[in-house]
Amino acid sequence: MMKIIQIHHLFTAVESNGNLQKLTPAILLYRCCHFGSSSAFSDKSASLTRRVAQKNVGVFWDLDNKPPKSLPPYDAATRLKKAMMEFGFVKYMIAYANHHAFSYVPPEVLAQRKERKALSQLEKKGVLKPNVPYICRVCGRKFYTNEKLMNHFKQIHESEQKKRLNQIESARGKRRATLIGKYSMKMEKYKNAARDVLTPKVGYGLADELKRAGFWVRTVSDKPQAADIELRTRMVDMMDNRQIDCVVLVSDDSDFVGVLKEAKMRCLRTVVVGDCNDGALKRTADAAFSWQEIMMGKAKKEAVSVVEHWKDRDVLKRLEWTYDPEMDRKLYYSDVESNSSDIEDFFSSEGDASVQKKGTGAWWELEPSTEIVDASEIQ
Repeated sequence: MMKIIQIHHLFTAVESNGNLQKLTPAILLYRCCHFGSSSAFSDKSASLTRRVAQKNVGVFWDLDNKPPKSLPPYDAATRLKKAMMEFGFVKYMIAYANHHAFSYVPPEVLAQRKERKALSQLEKKGVLKPNVPYICRVCGRKFYTNEKLMNHFKQIHESEQKKRLNQIESARGKRRATLIGKYSMKMEKYKNAARDVLTPKVGYGLADELKRAGFWVRTVSDKPQAADIELRTRMVDMMDNRQIDCVVLVSDDSDFVGVLKEAKMRCLRTVVVGDCNDGALKRTADAAFSWQEIMMGKAKKEAVSVVEHWKDRDVLKRLEWTYDPEMDRKLYYSDVESNSSDIEDFFSSEGDASVQKKGTGAWWELEPSTEIVDASEIQ
């Protein structure tokens, strides 16, 4: 009896809501007990549909024409990836360059190295003392001059890294896999510390920094236009295999105009990142950003409005009427032909029936039922 009273009170509490008065008690109880889980399920389904609706984005970087200059390579690559993620899932990041691009050192990096060298000389002479000691990021030891930190790093940690690599290269099979798992954390820690302490022997570490950011870096021959040819070939191959839905080109070279036009003919989105405001690439592409907009984060905000504009344009294209003679012939003339065939069948069937009714004799013979009337009888 108490259970029936409690259920009655529950129904009356639910019926007090004006929006649910017209529902049956069973549906009211279901809505009351499951409102929390339904919202969570709708959130999960919405996130799933949003994830499925994302398109694959391919970033193609012409390092010969557009190397990162204003920022370190790793920071430039990560900011570029974050901005392009607004167009979909960044699945491919590819960069091509020759040996000269990887050995080139920008003037900003040269100025920083000269400044660092001058500070090290002043610290060595005792003229300048750092406010915060230099800390080794591998072992944690403190040093009051940058030169002592570099000597410590080269003598201890660099030699240990070489020993680990030699052990891994000499091992085979299961032992090799065991050594890689054993030294993986130490090797990663050494690489992170070496970026700040050691100076790259060739260039300024462009290839290593881009690889760390997730780019697939390929070195081509030193022939003229070798990187452009390889990059165009790779873009066309990926378009043929339908691996990407949006093409992002980082370059100012007008030789890529043909590839962008081909991508647009295949109904792919095209985005260009470069500093040439009135270039042919930006006039051909669907959207264009400068490096300054990428670095400041302005491109990431503008990409949202660009995607919404693309969606509206797709809707309008679906609503547009286009004349297709083949489609019109199939839609309209098929009905006329079917009606004419029905009429012909009808008349042919009527004719056959009338012929059968008239008899089987010749047309000049009279029917036996007809009577001959004399003229005298008529008078």
